[in-house]
Amino acid sequence: MNWATANWDIPELRHLLSEVIPKSTAVINYQVEHNFPSIGRRTMLLTARTLHHPNNGSHSMLLSIVDATDRSRRDAAKDMLFGELRHRMKNLLAVARSIARQTRTVGRTAEEYRDDFLGRFGALVEAHDLAFAEEEETGLETLVERILAPYTANPKAVVIEPGAAVVLGPRTVMSLSLVLHELATNAAKYGALSASGGRVRVSWQAEEENSRLRLKWVESGGPPVTPPATTGYGTELIQSATTYSLGGQVEQEYAAGGLEAEIVIPLGSASLPG
Repeated sequence: MNWATANWDIPELRHLLSEVIPKSTAVINYQVEHNFPSIGRRTMLLTARTLHHPNNGSHSMLLSIVDATDRSRRDAAKDMLFGELRHRMKNLLAVARSIARQTRTVGRTAEEYRDDFLGRFGALVEAHDLAFAEEEETGLETLVERILAPYTANPKAVVIEPGAAVVLGPRTVMSLSLVLHELATNAAKYGALSASGGRVRVSWQAEEENSRLRLKWVESGGPPVTPPATTGYGTELIQSATTYSLGGQVEQEYAAGGLEAEIVIPLGSASLPG
């Protein structure tokens, strides 16, 4: 930068020279921000020292100016990222605490509680990693594949039918991943994925001029399905995550051939690439 061509008639600098320095022996890193006509807004650190010359009794001033614009911007970016990280960790821990509190304990062994909690917590960590990847957005197909990856040892057990190229924001990824994890866990325990010939088919489509997403989960080939006598935490999680977190609705039908679930969420929390 050519400081010689800059306009140095700056109010902060005049104040420094006329008011601050005469009352101080030295001024260290006095920050000045100014919009220069030719180089734009800059952040500068000014250091000034008054020099006394005992031989002739005169005074002079040593003034140094450091352009700290880039450093200042980097520091601001770091502060913003740190604040965002704190916010994300607070949300992550709040969800983990909720999962721990609401995972059912009555009539269960410690091992059963541990396995359920760690399964849900693992899905939460996976979703967090996926949601806050470098690009800050995740395709629906990628999310479904990641959540169902543990169940694809038999390639015929899970069928993912690619639909619209829907891009999900971080909050949608977090909630939808927990819903899919619960569906997959239930299928592995009681449904289609618990039998050698069982199959899960996942499909989706965008509707009403791409204003909402309809995702279908269909199980077949598993043991006979009957509606549960009581509503467990897994079912409550699916309902609450879809209704309150995603602003949508979910229907689960315990059909003769296997569980069928349909999730509908507005695409205000997701988007289609242009």
